[in-house]
Amino acid sequence: MIDIHLNVDTVIIWILVGLAAGALASRVALGHDLGLIGDVIAGVLGAFLGGVLAMIFKVNFSVAGHPIISQIVIAFIGAVILLFVLRIFGFGRGK
Repeated sequence: MIDIHLNVDTVIIWILVGLAAGALASRVALGHDLGLIGDVIAGVLGAFLGGVLAMIFKVNFSVAGHPIISQIVIAFIGAVILLFVLRIFGFGRGK
C-alpha cells in the first residue's frame, strides 16, 4: 500500500518540480511555453506519468544526494512524453 502524506510542503514541492519540468518539457516538445499554470499542470501530470512508467519498466533513476533533481528528471521525461502525445492529437498548437 502506498502511504502519501499530503501537507503544504509536499504540495509546494510538487508545484515547483512540476513548474521546472513542465517549463523545460514544453520548450522541448512544443517549441514554446504553456504559461505558468500550463507548465505546472504539464509538469505535475508528467511527473505522475513518468513515475508510473518508471515503476512499470522498473527504471530506478537517482542523482546521489539530490532527490529533487531526480524527481525533476523523471517529471521532465514524463511531461515530454505527455506533450508529444498531445501534440500528435493536435493539442498544443498555438502562439
